[in-house]
Amino acid sequence: MSTAQLNKQYRKLIVGLDKEVPVRGDMYVKYINFDNAATTPPFVSVVNSVIRFCPWYSSIHRGMGYKSMVSSRIYEEARAKVLKFVGAEEKSNTVIFVKNATEGLNKLSYRLIQDKNWVVLSTWMEHHSNDLPWRDKCIVDYVEIDEEGRLSLEDLEQKLRKYRGRVKLVTVTGASNVTGYINDIHKIATLAHKHGAKIIVDGAQLVPHVPIDMKSDNSEEHIDYLVFSAHKMYAPFGIGAIVGPKKSFEYGAPEYKGGGTVHVVTRKNIYWDDPPAKEEAGSPNIIGVVALVAAIEQLTKIGMDKIKKNEKLLMDYTLSKLKQLPFLKLYGCDDGCVERVGIIPFVVMGIPHIEIAKALSEDSGIGVRNGCFCAQPYIQRLLKLTDQEIKYYKKLPDDKKPGMVRVSFGLYNTPKEVDRLVSELRRIIKSN
Repeated sequence: MSTAQLNKQYRKLIVGLDKEVPVRGDMYVKYINFDNAATTPPFVSVVNSVIRFCPWYSSIHRGMGYKSMVSSRIYEEARAKVLKFVGAEEKSNTVIFVKNATEGLNKLSYRLIQDKNWVVLSTWMEHHSNDLPWRDKCIVDYVEIDEEGRLSLEDLEQKLRKYRGRVKLVTVTGASNVTGYINDIHKIATLAHKHGAKIIVDGAQLVPHVPIDMKSDNSEEHIDYLVFSAHKMYAPFGIGAIVGPKKSFEYGAPEYKGGGTVHVVTRKNIYWDDPPAKEEAGSPNIIGVVALVAAIEQLTKIGMDKIKKNEKLLMDYTLSKLKQLPFLKLYGCDDGCVERVGIIPFVVMGIPHIEIAKALSEDSGIGVRNGCFCAQPYIQRLLKLTDQEIKYYKKLPDDKKPGMVRVSFGLYNTPKEVDRLVSELRRIIKSN
């Protein structure tokens, strides 16, 4: 089946692709979403699963009513489905449901760090969510990137040796939300384990696009912790997950305390529940969990290998078209030298990034992302900004600060949509 045929087939699975939006001239056009790295639209199957479940909606772990028991069973069975999807061993690992990857990484920073003298290695290519949570809890150092923005495994190994066993965690993005680079998480895991550290993978951009295998616990390539968000994998109902060893959460108090987290409470003592329950304070998001499971089932049915292959074909097609445009500079290695998910950042010389995004939206009904994508240090390095320039730009409003335009694909985007994007970019460049 050709790429065009596959895309046509996949588009039937998505809600809202026929939605028209207003553009200049009192006209309406079909919306094109090239901002999937931020949020994807929902699968039809996800919405239908939520609707089917709603008549059974009830409180989780809160009663003996029939609907409550049905809801609780669905909620708990979801953990095994998540573990299977990411290739984690069920006997030793658990799934903690959170709002999104950001909350998941924050929770890990609170629950795993036991000493302010511990060293955590992050990297220069991280989203703020895998950088800021660690800064006030331990010593953080950053693994270097090369000129193209790719992670340096040589620098990772050098830093692991430098700290002589003080590095307890290596926390790294599975795929960059700026350049789309896919990091070799299993090679990183092997290096981390060799030096007595564990690995955390921010899978927000990785999980929706490629097959994931956390591998068995006794493998040197084993991924210790994985976090991801459902709203980037066609299930926008406010859920995410941490996958990791159950024993990591057995000791100590959760950072959020309240209903559902305890066995017994007296005026003098608190006896915490076992994980994952003690890590999920308050009423659980059962609707989000239903949506996540439905998305996993749909992605599995399509096949993650097929999704990966199809998105690469679309990305290669897009790069070949964008290279033909004058004054447009692409960022990231675009010659096939490294694996990437479907993310393409660029700037147009002489035209502010916000003007590009605004024109695409208001004139053509095309949604892209512009700015620094919550990864300012990475963007600053890619744009080769000096400390003096950063200090100057810091004072400016957001629309005046340096940044990029980002095109990011979902499994449903088509070459025809790319052609429309390129045509509109050519028009914008020509008119400036």
